[in-house]
Amino acid sequence: MEERDEQAFAEYFAARRDAVRRSAYLLCGDWHRADDLAQTAFVALHRRWRKIRDRGALDAYVRRTLVRAVIDESRRPWRRERFVDELPEVAHPGGEIENTVATRAALLDGLRRVPPRQRAVLVLRFLEGLDVAATAEALKCSEGTVKSQTARGLTALREALGDAADDLKSAM
Repeated sequence: MEERDEQAFAEYFAARRDAVRRSAYLLCGDWHRADDLAQTAFVALHRRWRKIRDRGALDAYVRRTLVRAVIDESRRPWRRERFVDELPEVAHPGGEIENTVATRAALLDGLRRVPPRQRAVLVLRFLEGLDVAATAEALKCSEGTVKSQTARGLTALREALGDAADDLKSAM
């Protein structure tokens, strides 16, 4: 790659690194995996940098690569969750900051229980702020698929949250 292209990529990487890492965390729920997934997305972008003509579509390309990486990673057998008989103790927050942290933790915990494809749709739609059409484009699927995955994902999230869903409503 030419020096000019390397410089342009380095600038894009520096500007978007944190946002991509946050999106990866919201998709997978683990900062270490989020780092790996963000790196995978940026490596894929670097490989294709010279072939990308529309520089305005870089965010969409990275987002789509990230979502695909999360879904692929979830299909690998060594990444599957292991169920245990006893759950670890849950912290009982007491103050306003603790309530905010607990609310966020409850939401992230609920998102982890939603299937990967539905989680991707929920993160892109509600946390990244994309509309149905942009989400469909990012995931390379139809708008109808995005709508049905959104409905199923919200249902799965409500079931995963259980009583915590009421706490989230009061915190908003």
